Amino acid sequence: MKHVTIKDIARELCISVSTVSRALTDDKNIRRETREAVLREAERLGYRRNPVAMNLKMGRTNTIGVIVPEMHTPYASQVVAGIQSVLYKNNQKVMIAESDEDPNREHESLLMMEEFMVDGLIVSMCSHKHNLETYRRLAAAGMAIVFYDRISHGLDDMPQVMIDDNNDSYFMAEHLVRLGRRRIAYLYGPDDVYNAVERACGYREAMEKFGVYDPQLVVKTGMTFADGAAAVDDLVRRGVEFDAVYAFTDTLAIGAMNRLRELGRRIPEDVAVAGFSGTELSTIVYPKLTTVEPPLGEMGRRAAELVLEKVNNPDTENRRIVLRTEMKCRASTGE
Repeated sequence: MKHVTIKDIARELCISVSTVSRALTDDKNIRRETREAVLREAERLGYRRNPVAMNLKMGRTNTIGVIVPEMHTPYASQVVAGIQSVLYKNNQKVMIAESDEDPNREHESLLMMEEFMVDGLIVSMCSHKHNLETYRRLAAAGMAIVFYDRISHGLDDMPQVMIDDNNDSYFMAEHLVRLGRRRIAYLYGPDDVYNAVERACGYREAMEKFGVYDPQLVVKTGMTFADGAAAVDDLVRRGVEFDAVYAFTDTLAIGAMNRLRELGRRIPEDVAVAGFSGTELSTIVYPKLTTVEPPLGEMGRRAAELVLEKVNNPDTENRRIVLRTEMKCRASTGE
């Protein structure tokens, strides 16, 4: 089907393109008869306005890009739902890309967002060590950028929505100690995810406070269920005794918990298990998983509000919003 343009209307009415354009935008300098003739012809030909072209003329696309590190768990989808609830109310379109925990793919997504001329970006970084110069270049070119959850301390001058990973991880580790657990294994996660670094620091601070820190109990892992299971196998293979497992994410914790059950370890009698994510996954496993639960929907909403704030007023202050989490104590730790 041929796309009808204002040139087609102008040709049918034997008037200029600029006259048609002004009539369609209700220019007060166009005579009423001309405006009505243009509208009738536009309807007859089936003309539809091109909102992208209209917005580009105004220097805006009314589109916000969102880059998430993964879509395999409900974590990202809950944040995205919060983002969309705000942006759609403000007549913004949303373009979503998944980096799949790959900095190169994240970089490709950034270039794609730039090519499509999004007005702003909301990003959870897959690595705090990569793509920093690209983010700085885009921000310098006028793109509004807001980071949520996974951030980079090399980009502290940009708006952020986050939780206090160190503090909240500390309290979960302390909780396990107060339950009587002394040999608490920690599944660390990748070094280039800054949340992993911060949560590991919180764990260590709690262990050192009670005099029970042992570096043999810290296992570097990836991000998957299989990585959680492999971490348990590593502890067993090395002969490291442990009476609890605390993991960087619920995904790792569930992978570890499933492997422990396969090995005949009772949960929580033999080994208590806790995670950090707070998605629906923690409530549909058996036993239900103790976890730290961030307010994911609110995180998305606040990130969307910040990006709109920067789009509408680039000179506004770059704010950092720190949200409170909630510890959910469930059967996997005996509560």
